[in-house]
Amino acid sequence: MKVLVVGASGLLGRRIVTRLRAGGHTAVAVARTPRDGVDHAVDATTADVETWLPLLAGCDGVVFAAGADDREVPARPAYSAFHAGNVVPVVTLLTAARQAGATRAVVLGSYFTHFNREHPEWDLAGAHPYIRSRVAQAAEGRTAAGPGLPVAVVEVPFVFGRAGDRFPAWAEGLVGWVSSKSPLLAPTGGTAVTTAETVADIAVDALEAASGADLPAADGNLTWAEMIGGLAAAAGNPRPVKVLPSAVFRLALRLTALRYRFSGKEPGLHPTRLADLLLRHLHLTGTGTRPIDPAMVETVEAVREKG
Repeated sequence: MKVLVVGASGLLGRRIVTRLRAGGHTAVAVARTPRDGVDHAVDATTADVETWLPLLAGCDGVVFAAGADDREVPARPAYSAFHAGNVVPVVTLLTAARQAGATRAVVLGSYFTHFNREHPEWDLAGAHPYIRSRVAQAAEGRTAAGPGLPVAVVEVPFVFGRAGDRFPAWAEGLVGWVSSKSPLLAPTGGTAVTTAETVADIAVDALEAASGADLPAADGNLTWAEMIGGLAAAAGNPRPVKVLPSAVFRLALRLTALRYRFSGKEPGLHPTRLADLLLRHLHLTGTGTRPIDPAMVETVEAVREKG
């Protein structure tokens, strides 16, 4: 296959490019800024169909591994920013891919869409602008692609690992914390976790099969305390993790919500509703078999090398 990979300089995009080429495929690497390994510099948030069509010439497939993540805190109302970062670029790219004759596509999304689908009573899309954008990304992207271009959505939880100098976007602050002498605190509940290698495997397998499925990615499930403690051990600074009472965790998030309200900003995951989500066990049935501990060590090493 020949595959256009958008977001190819990031952790997951770079892993997908490597995995494609190792499998004998041709990967055309696209990223926002020029750097080694990037074939074309394109800002996906402003590109139109005419921008993508020449890059898609001869491509069998396309991967979208870019977009806005849940750490962003735009001005209120937040949904417009997340729609612009996650929905519009996917609709434009898949419209162009359909016109160019591509026959398969993969979008890297969020595992929150899995829980929105499985538990409509949680009202995740209604409560959280970021999750609403990911749900719309999948739905509107598939509509733009049409029936002849199946779009698989890889639903990604917390990812560990590295690709060159790239590491998970959330990791820098967390590695600094677990490497310090500060006490380690965690709420109850837990999360699915995965590795960058597993996400790349799932994405490339989906391209090869021309899958149009929703594909949750997971190498395992951890409590929040296990995840934070495991990262501290990977940083060479193991120590106990204190589990916060749920009431204390809820209060902290309510105070965070007040701070954002006074600043005129709105996070993608609404703090007053976030406790209801994070205090649950956000577990997925495993689709990968890689151990997490080595990927945690890779993450720590990459953060520290950045300095």
